[in-house]
Amino acid sequence: MICLDEPNEYVDFMAKYKDWIAIKRMGIREGTKPEEIVYHLAGIRNTLDARMYKMLGIDTALLDAAAESVSNGLRKGYGSLSQAISGLGSAEARGAVENACAANKALGRLAETYLLGKVITNLGYDTSINQLQLSKIFPELKPPKAPGRRKKQ
Repeated sequence: MICLDEPNEYVDFMAKYKDWIAIKRMGIREGTKPEEIVYHLAGIRNTLDARMYKMLGIDTALLDAAAESVSNGLRKGYGSLSQAISGLGSAEARGAVENACAANKALGRLAETYLLGKVITNLGYDTSINQLQLSKIFPELKPPKAPGRRKKQ
């Protein structure tokens, strides 16, 4: 017997590595809209992006501080973006990249990638779809409430 409420397709993601566990599952039913699926996939991507650099041993806190320094005081705009990207060549930014991957210098290119992405994000741009962008375009998309939290009465 087929239950109409049961989804017949899923987007599943499960990862366990050392002390990190991430589980995300979405059942896709007949009425599920493509933007809902993309919203869920963007959440998975965000989970992965936040962890990959740290798993490699790259000190993202150092790179976050360098990105803040490079983009500090700049407004959103392509002129500011080009100015910030020029700032990535500064001695301070290069030093932050070196220090962020001190244990393995071969990771320098990946650290640079993280730093560039963080600077772009700090200036209000993004190079990939994210949940915040989607929720602005599709206001009905909202993050699910954490289990166990109840509305105040």
